[in-house]
Amino acid sequence: MTAQYWDDRYATIGGSAVSWFQESPDISLRLIGDVPRDAPIVDVGGGASGLVGALRRAGHSNLTVVDLSAEAINQGLERTVDPASINTLVSDVRDWQPSGQYQVWHDRAAYHFLTDPADQQNYWSKVRASVPVGGTVVIATFAEDGPEMCSGLPITKYSPGDLTAAMGAGFTVVHSEREVHVTPTGGEQQFIWLVAQRTT
Repeated sequence: MTAQYWDDRYATIGGSAVSWFQESPDISLRLIGDVPRDAPIVDVGGGASGLVGALRRAGHSNLTVVDLSAEAINQGLERTVDPASINTLVSDVRDWQPSGQYQVWHDRAAYHFLTDPADQQNYWSKVRASVPVGGTVVIATFAEDGPEMCSGLPITKYSPGDLTAAMGAGFTVVHSEREVHVTPTGGEQQFIWLVAQRTT
């Protein structure tokens, strides 16, 4: 999983043709909920997603996208009415060192690409370092009955219990749900979503 791999994939296929593309990030918007419009929100692995564009249109002003693919980020900004207002960081989440705190940490379909237990533990250490007590984590991964691979790469599948255990201490899960995502080619992918609050 390298920046060059994803840059080439987005340049060749396009952000609207990848399997996880969604025309409107309805579930993400609903689960993020009614947070203050100036609350800092980060979309990890957000790349070409339309989430930050939708949040910006809703009046949110403190938005950050982190993705290892500059091509993906550029395609996502093309879907944003005010791209200059979005903080963008081209970085692999495994290497990224958050410099601030975020009231909402959002990740749809990035975490499940981390198959090394050390990378998974490192991910949650970064969440703890950058989400304050009272903050929220909104995360989606492939479910136990979801795909074995994605974009030619291995992934790790989760049940709600598995993902809760991966988070570790300091979080309370306040909501979970399943999603059957329909891909641009008409296939189906099973996801799970968790919303957790940082409690300690």
